[in-house]
Amino acid sequence: QVQLQESGPGLVKPSQTLSLTCTVSGGPITTSAHYWPWIRQSPGKGLEYIGHIAYSGRTYYSPSLKSRTSISRDTSTNQFTLQLSSMTPEDTDIYCCARAGDNGMAYWSEGTLVTVSS
Repeated sequence: QVQLQESGPGLVKPSQTLSLTCTVSGGPITTSAHYWPWIRQSPGKGLEYIGHIAYSGRTYYSPSLKSRTSISRDTSTNQFTLQLSSMTPEDTDIYCCARAGDNGMAYWSEGTLVTVSS
């Protein structure tokens, strides 16, 4: 059974960089045809796709966040990490990691509320 658990701070100051790590169990993140996205969601804005890192290590970033986003991975620990720079209060959201593949985004983490406030 695939499980994903994100970890990171729940509170970030404006202008700081958010760093969240997703730990995957139940299979290697290098498994062919799997993609590992970060998504954020809030009641007022709905779901927003931030970007992903593919099984190959290739990355994709949403055009609206590309200048501030970096997604990397550590295959030795089966983790992938989101870094989002220049945080503002508008980045306050619930951040989730997931696994995407032929059957869509079938596995999700529980989500972490990240609040941007001084």
